[in-house]
Amino acid sequence: MPANKPYAGTRLTIFLQKRILELRSIRTQAEIANETGFINTNMLSLIKTGSNRLPIDRVPALAKALKTDPRRLLQLALEQWVGGTAARTFDEIFGTIVTLNEIAWLNEIRDAAGNTDPTLTTRARSSVRAIFGK
Repeated sequence: MPANKPYAGTRLTIFLQKRILELRSIRTQAEIANETGFINTNMLSLIKTGSNRLPIDRVPALAKALKTDPRRLLQLALEQWVGGTAARTFDEIFGTIVTLNEIAWLNEIRDAAGNTDPTLTTRARSSVRAIFGK
């Protein structure tokens, strides 16, 4: 990765590029930057391309502007700030971060299963994967 873009290609930059593209029909990147509180609207572009890291204190506002889960965004931002080993340590201590969308899926599965603890069978796995075209 180029020296002037030390965070290019990280999971955060890939996520931002995709999410901003998904939202382009309803809001501009400048609007997202303004909603996040960036004085310089170019700052979001610098973060998206990997020139700068996302300041941790901007995670809640950016998550709201992107209409995404702040826990997931924080996880991606921490990877940039603390690096691979430290990020794995966070994962080891806190476990898998479950997003609000994933919680909704889990609640639906629990309701559908009558609040039992169903085993993930080959058939069930295939059914879930089929939902996503896999």
